[in-house]
Order: sequence, then C-alpha cells, then structure tokens
Amino acid sequence: MRPCAPAVVACLTVALQAVHAQTPAPRARAAAAPSATSLPVRRVVLYKNGVGYFEHLGRVTGNQSVSIEFNSAQLNDALKSMTVLDLGGGRIGGISFNSDRPLGVRLGELALPAGARTTVTDLLGALRGARIEVNGGGHSMSGRLLSVERRPASKEGAAPHDQLTLVSDAGEIRTVDLTPAVSVRLAERESNAQVGSYLALLASERAQDRRHVTISTSGAGARDLMVGYISEVPVWKTTYRVVLPSRADSKPLLQGWAIVDNTVGEDWNDVELSLVAGAPQSFIQPLSQPQYLQRPVVGLFRGTQIVPQTHLEGMPSEQNGLSGRVIDQAGAVLPGVTVSAVDDRGRRVSATTDAQGRYDIAVSKGTYGLEFTLSGFQTIAVARVEFDGIALRMADVTMRAASLAEAVNVAGSRPQSGRISGFERGVAGGAGGGIVGSSPSPVIDRSVIEQGLASLQAAAQGGSLGDLFEYRVGGPITIRRNQSALVPILTAEVAVDRVSVWNERGGARPLRALWLTNSSGLTLDGGSFAVLDEATFAGEGLLEPVKPGEKRLLSYGVDLGVQVESRQGDDHQQIARIRINRGVAIEERQERTRKVYTIRNTDTTPRTMIVEHPMRSGWTLAKGPTPQETSLTAYRFVVPVAAKAAATLTVEEYRPIETRYAISQLTDDQIALFVRDSRDNSRLTQALGPVHDKKAAIAALTAQLAAHEAETNQIDEDQTRLRGNMAALKGTSDEQQLRKRYVAQLNQEEDRIAALRRETADLTQSLTKAQAELAQLVDALSLDIDVAAGDDNAPPRSPR
Repeated sequence: MRPCAPAVVACLTVALQAVHAQTPAPRARAAAAPSATSLPVRRVVLYKNGVGYFEHLGRVTGNQSVSIEFNSAQLNDALKSMTVLDLGGGRIGGISFNSDRPLGVRLGELALPAGARTTVTDLLGALRGARIEVNGGGHSMSGRLLSVERRPASKEGAAPHDQLTLVSDAGEIRTVDLTPAVSVRLAERESNAQVGSYLALLASERAQDRRHVTISTSGAGARDLMVGYISEVPVWKTTYRVVLPSRADSKPLLQGWAIVDNTVGEDWNDVELSLVAGAPQSFIQPLSQPQYLQRPVVGLFRGTQIVPQTHLEGMPSEQNGLSGRVIDQAGAVLPGVTVSAVDDRGRRVSATTDAQGRYDIAVSKGTYGLEFTLSGFQTIAVARVEFDGIALRMADVTMRAASLAEAVNVAGSRPQSGRISGFERGVAGGAGGGIVGSSPSPVIDRSVIEQGLASLQAAAQGGSLGDLFEYRVGGPITIRRNQSALVPILTAEVAVDRVSVWNERGGARPLRALWLTNSSGLTLDGGSFAVLDEATFAGEGLLEPVKPGEKRLLSYGVDLGVQVESRQGDDHQQIARIRINRGVAIEERQERTRKVYTIRNTDTTPRTMIVEHPMRSGWTLAKGPTPQETSLTAYRFVVPVAAKAAATLTVEEYRPIETRYAISQLTDDQIALFVRDSRDNSRLTQALGPVHDKKAAIAALTAQLAAHEAETNQIDEDQTRLRGNMAALKGTSDEQQLRKRYVAQLNQEEDRIAALRRETADLTQSLTKAQAELAQLVDALSLDIDVAAGDDNAPPRSPR
C-alpha cells in the first residue's frame, strides 16, 4: 500500500465533507421496512446441529401485510424452508424482502473506478481528467489531473513520494510533490458527487444487518396466519444434577437442565419450547444475496452473408416402437416424465417426454409393461402391452398429483378449492423475490393441510421422532433477545449404586462413581453432571446419551481410600488338540495368561469395586470369575472389599495357536513329542505306529541304496587306478605277472559292479513300493485327540 501525506488526506476529507453536505443524500443500502404488522413467535424447536425451527402465529384482517425481521444469515435459511399457511380462507399474495447486493457489484456500478480499500493516491488516480485545485507548498494552481506517479527518493535516507501532474487551461503541464503542506480540492460537482456516492457505499457496510421480510395476505375478516422456517441458532447444552439422599429410604433425584440462547432478531414471549437431541441434515445456501455468473464474451461473426431461406414442414417419423403422450388432470402436457418399458425378462428401456409431453421408445416384438413416473405425481403402471413389431401409438396417459407438491400448480392446471375441518379454505405460499400481484395462488388440498398440521402438532407434543428424542418444556417460556436461560427439562427419581471404578489408565487410585439406571423413561442427552452428596458438592463429570432403562457408570471423583495394583501371572503354552487328516497334522495349542488384581481398602467404610479388565482381540476368558457386564473395550468385574481389608481378583485368558505339519515329513523326535504331550497317547501311538515303522523301513532302504552307490563309486576309482598302472607296464616277465594280477582284480570288480546294479534295482523297487505304502497310510490316517480333556480350566470341548 502506498503511503499518503497526512495533510493531503485531511484537506481532501474536509473538502469531501463539505461537498457531501451540499449534495443530495445517496440512496440507502436497504429499503425501509414496509408498514406491516409484526407476527410474534409462538413455537421454537431447537436441534443439536445448530438449527432451530420457528413458528409464528397471529391474526390478520382483510388485505393485511405482516413482517418478520432477520439478518442476512438467518434469511438464507428462511428462504429455503419458509412455509406460510393462511388458515382462514385467505390467500398469500407474495413474500418480498430487501435485496442486498455485494459491495463489489455496487462499487462496480459507480462511475468512479475505486475499490473497497482505496488510498488517497488510488482515489486521485481514479479521478484522472477531473478538474482540481492545488494549494500549499509554494504552489497555487488549477487544472485537470493528468496522473499520480510514485517517484523514488531523491537522496539517500529519504522516502519515496508521490507526484501530481496537472494540465492547466493554458496547456501548461505542472508537477507538484504531494507533501503534508499540499492540499487538493475537487473543483467539479460531478467528481464531488462520485466521491460522495463512493463514501456512502463504504459507510453503508457498517450499518446494522437487518433484512425485512414482508408477507402480503388478502381475504375477508380476521384470520389465523402461520409462518414456519428454520434458522441458524447456537447449540443448546445439557447439564444434570444427581442429588444423593442422606436417608436410606429416599431415592436419588436426577435433575436435567438445558442452556438455551436467543440470538435471533426478536424476543421469545411465552413461546412453546422443544429441545430435540438430534441432527437433521441441514446446510447453508446464500439465497438472499443476488448471484452473478461470469458469462463468456463471444465476438461478432464476420463470415459470409447468406440469403434468408424457408424450410418445408417436417413429417412425423414413425419409430419401430411405442409412442404416446402424457398429460395432467387438466389436460396440460407433462414434459420430463420417465416412461419405462419392461419385458418379460425384466429388461428395461426408458425414455423421457419432450416439451410437448410426447415419448418414443424403440423396442422389439414382445409383451411389455409400461411405467410412468414424475416427481410430485402418482406413478402409473400399464400391466400388459402386446407389440407386434409395427409402430404402436398409445392412448394419452393422465397422471395425478401425489402429495404436497400439488401446492404448486403444474403448467396448465387449474387450482382446486376445498375446505379443511375447522378452517376456511386456505392457501400456502413460498418465499419469493417480490409481490406476485394478481397471479392466482395455488391452493393446498385439505387432506394435505390436515396431515401437515397433525405432524406439526405431534412434534410439539413430543411424539415419536425415530432415533431422535425430544424434551418438551412445560408451560410457556420467555427469553429476551440476546439473552440466555437455564431451562428445566427433567426431574425424576433414579436407581443409583455407589461404586468405585478402576482401570489401568487411571493409576493406582480408583474413581468414585455412580452406577445409574435410567428409570426416568426419557433418553438422557449427553452433557455434564454434578453430584450432590448429603447437600454437599461431591464432584462432576461427563455423561454420554443414555437410553431409557440403560445402566451407565458415571465417575465424578478420586477415591482416596482405595489402592489397586495389578501384576502379570505365569504365562505358558500347552497342546490342546491334535488333528490328523489327509496327510496333515494340525497341532492346536493354547497360550494361557493370568493377571492378578490386588485391592486394598484403607477406609472405614466398605467398597464395591468395579475392575475393568481390558479386552484383547483373539483372547477368551477361561473358567473363573464372571464379569458383571461387558463394554466395547473391557470386562467389568464386581469385587466387594470390606473396610480395612484387601481382596484379589484373578483373571485368566487363553487364545489358540495352530501349527500344521506334513505327516510324511515328521521326524521321530516330533512324533515322540506328540505322544509325550498327548493324554491319550495310546491312540496316538497306535495311529502313528504303522507310519513310524514304514518310515523306518524307507530309511533303511534309503541307507542301503546310499551304501551301494558309495561302493560303486569306490570301485570306479580303483578301476581307474588299475588301468593307469597297466598302461605304464613294459614287457618284462615281472611286469607280465603284475599285469595278470591287475586283470584278475578288474574281473572281480566288474562282477561286483554287476551284482551291485542288480541289488540297487531291487532296492529301488522296494523303496518305491514302501513310499507308495507310506502315502496310502498317511492318506488314510484320520485322528482327532483332545489333549487338554483333563484340564479343569480348559474351554468346553468342541464337537467333532
């Protein structure tokens, strides 16, 4: 941002104030509210998601208008939810409100190109060409403003400054430095008016954000008018008091309070207040502010000029399928209707009616059922249509309105009149941008009004709200604007057990708690609570929603008289079951762990301890103490502890671990381990004995084959050595004797090699046969042994 000279700012401001006092006042940002009667709030329903439903009810007479005030944020919600019912035979002429265009759009409409954060330099730059007068700093001149430029510092240490360039009437161009001693005055009325309008728009942004909604009614006599809408409100809060009695024959008392804030534009005088602990879907949509879309700029087409021509009318084409037209009860065509043709196999072909209500569906030969659907109208089904392959023109189909959508007239329809029980014929209106004028208002069917009023009454009386629940405040409530109130919503006697709760997250000291049973018949909303024990504050805590009849632990303080410590017991594993089937042995083991809790009560009064033992995925409690209840994350064990005494709680858990082995790959040591750990080892020994013997036979055959192979390799080495020696012998008599010896030895070895080959073949055949027999034994082996059958703490034996 450029720095500006203080004197220039002061002089320009004084000049603009003087001009503004002489010029007409600019048009106000928001039009004044029309003269209309205020409609008071009679019913308020507040939800937990930060919205509230408001219902205004009052009397109107003749052609009277009523007004409701909002701010812009509230008006956005009201415009998308407002419902207006004239319950005395009148008609809603329209609903209007003062528009609020964005500041940027309104500034863009000024002739002065200045933004919302304009400096003096920017403002003077936007006034280029305007006639001004400059005085001070040894200068006194007038002319038209040519430019305002930022100049760098002329010497070291000086700051940059702005220079003003003027063109005098004589054509002389003069440059003046904008220093604190220089003042600038706008010499043209038009420029003054532009700057005045600009400043007025900026000032209007600080005005109070008030939006006036005016509802115009017309009718005869006095009538009731109901207006309902939603609006953003602060979330209502819940807080409780638990009063513990000092007498044994008295029951604890639960009090519930709601903190309600009135931040809307008017007082709540004697309103019917309901508080709903639920969050219906709601969103913010800026409907009250005009929206502008960026449109594309398309250049002019400069192509070849063509001569206008006429065209012959088109002939309707006959498609190879079904065609027809859809109309409403008044005979007006209905565009946008979905028409579906479904064949005998459930295959569906759909089309949509055009602007003339026509449809064409291309289908093949066959039998079809037709369905006609449109939002706000009853679905029509045509059971059976025979199509022989030639274009078939169907008769016109008439659709009837379905429900409250009948309040808006469809094109060409005529409004129906009627009378609801207890009221003259009435009309509903919706939020619009202005008065409708003489256009006829749509009429609501009487059955629709009865259903709507019945549902509103049920909500006010606290009827069924599905998963939500409601607190109805007894009697009218008055809360002034911008004030809050503590409203009673519940007073009931409840069942309470005094306990102490301990878990590992809280250290050695447990928490004092109340085990509260919600016997109030109402759902308790989440919030804070305070405990009063014998008329004295004992602590406070937080409460999550509690359903009727549900039991909930509420902790509110530290129990200084009790200490709890936990230690890990012995961990071990043992085989629980061995199953053998189709060559696979499955060993099921149990990993067992034990935890011991020691509780020491040093107080003079006994305690009922609630120990929360954490749940672990995959672990199961063994036989032993049974938890009183289970939460999502812990088992809760109840342990009574006498005064000045100690107590222990032992919790044992187990989890299964499964290991698989191939029977054919089991070693003797593994088989011996199975037999040793099995209580029914005679059955296991009997089942694994043949497998063990066959594996031993295979091992013996394999050893013999290995010995034969080793002997054959040794003979090969000896023969290689003998042949080498024979090649080195000469023809002497001694060498001849040695050669004969070598030949005899080679003959013996060849005979042995031949015998080894015969034995190896026999051994290989025997080994193959033994392996096949082992495979048959393994495949036929089926066994299921419960190893832990004699363990008293083991889980129940599962059926086989």
